Amino acid sequence: MATSKVAFTLRKGDEPIGHTFHQLITPGGMITFHRPDFQAVLLLHLSSTSCRTHTAKRLKTYLYGQGSASKSESSLLPIHLHFQDGTTATCDLLIGADGVRSAVRATMLRDLATKAQSEGHTQEAQEALAGVDPVWSGLSMYRTIFPSQTLSQQLPGHRVLHDPMIYVGRNTQITAYPISRGTGINFAATRSHWEQENTLFEGPWVQDVSRDELLHAFDRWEPEVVALFQSIEGLNRWAMHTVRPLRSYVSERVALIGDSAHAMLPYQGVGAGQAIEDAFLLATLLGHSVTTPATLSRALKVYDAVRRPFSQHVLETSRENGQLFTLNYPGLTFGTPQENRDAKKLQKLQDLCNRVRKNWEWCWLTTLDADLERAVKMLENGSQ
Repeated sequence: MATSKVAFTLRKGDEPIGHTFHQLITPGGMITFHRPDFQAVLLLHLSSTSCRTHTAKRLKTYLYGQGSASKSESSLLPIHLHFQDGTTATCDLLIGADGVRSAVRATMLRDLATKAQSEGHTQEAQEALAGVDPVWSGLSMYRTIFPSQTLSQQLPGHRVLHDPMIYVGRNTQITAYPISRGTGINFAATRSHWEQENTLFEGPWVQDVSRDELLHAFDRWEPEVVALFQSIEGLNRWAMHTVRPLRSYVSERVALIGDSAHAMLPYQGVGAGQAIEDAFLLATLLGHSVTTPATLSRALKVYDAVRRPFSQHVLETSRENGQLFTLNYPGLTFGTPQENRDAKKLQKLQDLCNRVRKNWEWCWLTTLDADLERAVKMLENGSQ
């Protein structure tokens, strides 16, 4: 069993004198790495004989056959892929891992909406169309990576040089921790407008911004946080979008995984992890001897039955953690810095910790193994 270690230290930092109020201790603590390093490892292990990799390709839409096949015919016809660069390809099975702006999801849900409308299921059609486009969460995140040495020069011995930190504040939140074996600092600062959740975001989703904008959004924060700001040379602001909970991740021989299926807020740090679990379980089902070209839809339905409820639960608890970290959770809001020092406010911080831990504990109390075993049994028994 893994040794218990501190995964994150939580500190209220939106005032001149900050206050550390909790250490989140988990089996093994937190393991950090730079995402490009992880992607490079995956690419390195792809088989050059059985896998063909094409980069810089964006799907525009897909069709079964020539787009006029009946449902029975479509189960036998190849799927025609149309890319934005004008090229085409065909496949027997399409797995959409194309992110929050997924073209696979858009095509799949529009097709399902058309079918539902033709059968007189207007509400179901409207629900499908509502999931086509991602929605703004009301939150924006300032993101960057900078050298640890820069932070050390700003404030020698800064706790972020060694410890993952979550700084909470009213409508603001910061996560910072060392990566790349301590040579870099990953920095993410949130500014929240929860009242604008599920609205249309005007402007580019990702935009380079000045450090002054960050300083303005986080004025009056404590000195150790200001040291983080002063270490930043360049950063960008991300308008964080999510996907509404879908009725299904699959349709015929098309499946969605990762952000295309369940793009979520990052307040459990598990969005990529959920995509990996999706892929691992789906790959296991597709590689099972029971699965053949004729039974692909059964494997996809089992995948959906097992993964969708779990990943949508994680989506909801990640959102709730975002409310907690920005001190917006009902009943756990805060007043002035002076009020925050009284016993009642300290109890609120403890209540906040308890909810965060309850939302997050699935990460260290569960594994994919049980769901994987259940999914294989469902496939073998023919159940969905």
